Amino acid sequence: MSFEMRCATCVSGLMAVACIVGSTRADAQRRESPRGACAASVAPSLDTSVAAQWNGWGAGPAQRRFQPADRARLRAADVPRLQVKWAFGFPGATSAYGQPTVVGTWLFVGSSDGTVYALDADTGCEHWVFKADAAVRTAMSAGLAGRTPAIYFGDQKGFAYAVEAVKGTQIWKTRVDEHAGARITGAPTLAEGRLYVPASSTEEALALDPKYQCCTFRGSVSALDAATGAVIWKGYTIADEPKPVRKNAAGTQLLGPSGAAVWSSPTVDREKGMVFVTTGDSYSDPAAPTSDAFVAFDLKTGRLLWSRQTTANDAFTVGCDLPAPLRANCPDANGPDHDFGSSAVLVSLGNGRRALIAGQKSGVVHAIDPDRGGEMLWQRRIGEGGRMGGVQWGMSADAEHVYAALSDLQVVPPSGEGGRPSLLGMPLMLNPKAGGGLYALDLKTGAVAWHTPHPGCRDVPGCSPAQSAATTLIPGVVFSGGLDGHMRAYDVKDGRIIWDADTTRSYTTVNGVEAKGGSLDGSGPVVVDGRLYVNSGYIFAGHTPGNVLLAFSVDGR
Repeated sequence: MSFEMRCATCVSGLMAVACIVGSTRADAQRRESPRGACAASVAPSLDTSVAAQWNGWGAGPAQRRFQPADRARLRAADVPRLQVKWAFGFPGATSAYGQPTVVGTWLFVGSSDGTVYALDADTGCEHWVFKADAAVRTAMSAGLAGRTPAIYFGDQKGFAYAVEAVKGTQIWKTRVDEHAGARITGAPTLAEGRLYVPASSTEEALALDPKYQCCTFRGSVSALDAATGAVIWKGYTIADEPKPVRKNAAGTQLLGPSGAAVWSSPTVDREKGMVFVTTGDSYSDPAAPTSDAFVAFDLKTGRLLWSRQTTANDAFTVGCDLPAPLRANCPDANGPDHDFGSSAVLVSLGNGRRALIAGQKSGVVHAIDPDRGGEMLWQRRIGEGGRMGGVQWGMSADAEHVYAALSDLQVVPPSGEGGRPSLLGMPLMLNPKAGGGLYALDLKTGAVAWHTPHPGCRDVPGCSPAQSAATTLIPGVVFSGGLDGHMRAYDVKDGRIIWDADTTRSYTTVNGVEAKGGSLDGSGPVVVDGRLYVNSGYIFAGHTPGNVLLAFSVDGR
C-alpha cells in the first residue's frame, strides 16, 4: 500500500496525525548512530487504524489523565514486571520536567535548556532536535497546522510554538503575553483547530526587589489559530487592569490587582462551549476574587462566564517569608499561597450531571458543577496544605474515583551537612516524616475510598515522602511519582502498591550522554503501547536534580 493510500484510510484529527507522522519511519529494525540519531528510513510502515498515543497533558481535553486499555496495552497483572528498556540523557540540562507526548512510534519532549526532541518511542534514537528561545516544560500536543502534522508547546518566555512533527522546522511562533515575567507552564490544549494557551509568570519572585513596581501581571488564556498562530481571543483571569494602590517602605509605587496565573493545562468542554482553568494566588492588594479559583471562559469569544473562588484574600509574593527589605513588596493580605497547579478534571457523574474536580495547595480537593455556574458539589481535605503542600500538579480520574497524590512538603532548618540549595541559594533540609500519600476519592461525594501512606524514606539522606507529581491512570492501576525518585503503581481497588521503581541512579543512555535520575515532580508518567515513559530529575527547593527520560516495558523488552 502506498503512502498516500495508507493515509487515506486514516480517520480525521489526531489519528490522521498518527498516520502522517508514523508513516515516515522504517519497517526494518533501525540502527543507532554513536550520537543516538535514528538511521534513515527504509520502508515506511504503520498500522494507522489503531495508532497508540498519549497526546497533550491529560490524554484528552477533559484532562482525566486516563489511558484506556486499547491504547495502554499494559495489563495490571504485568505492571510488576516493568523494567527500564532505554534511557535518554538530556545534554546540558539541569532538570528533567517535561512530560513526553507519544503519537504512534514518535515521542516528543522538551528540556530545561530549551531543546525539543523527537525520538523513536521504540528505541529512544533521535529523529530531530529543535531549539526554542527558552526552557520548555510543557507537554506537547500533536495535531494538524492546516494540512501539516505539527506539535504545539510553550516556553518560559511566554512563546507558543508550532513545529513540523516530521521535519522539526518551525511553522510559527506567537508570544501570548508581553509581560517580562510571563511564561507558559501549563501545556497548551489543542481542540478543533484552536490552541488554548495558558499564561503564568515569575512576578512573585521579581517582587523580591524593593524597587520593583509590584505587580502588573494578570493570568490569561489565549486562543490561537492552530494553522497560523494568530490570536483569536485573549481572556484575562482578572478583568480589571492594575491601578496604583500604595507605596512600599522603599517608596516604590505598588499596583493591583494582579496575579491569578494559570499554571496548568486548560480543560476544553466542546459539548457546552467552555474552556476551564484553575488559577493561582494574587500578587498584590487587593486580592482578586478570581484568584485561587475555577474560571470558565466562552470557547468562541473568550468572555469570562463565571468563577468559583476556593480561598479568598490570598495575595502573596516570595518575599513574604523573608526578612526586610526583601519583603517590601509583600501584600498586606500576606496570604497562604494556596495556588491551583492542578488542571480541572471534567467528569460525568451520571444522570446528566457533571463535575469539575481539582486539587489545591491548601490540601483540599474541590468538585464543582460546571453547568450551574460553578456550584460547589463537595470538598475533601486530604492534607495540611501549605506553600509547597496539598495537591501540586494534577490528578487522574476513571468512572468512579479521582486519584490525588499529596505533597505537603515540609522544609526544616539544616543541621550539619546535607542541606540543599533553594531557589534563593539558601540551604534547605526536607522533613523525612512529613507529607506524601495517595488518595482515591468518590467522584460523586468526595468520600475517601482508600488512602495509602508513603512507604517512608528509610533513612535515605535528603529524602522527602512528598508526592508532588501528577498521577496517571490505566485500567486497574494508578501511578504516582515522588520527590524520593520512586515511581510507584497502586491497585485501584485497595491502594496496594504493586510496583516500586527507584529512578535515582546513573544510566547508560542511548545517546551516550551522562545521565542520572532524581526527584519525580510536575509531570506524571505516560503509558502507551505497553510502555511507561517518565522524566526523572525535577529540581526545585530541596529536590534531587537529574536529566534522564526513562522508558519502561515488561521485562525491559
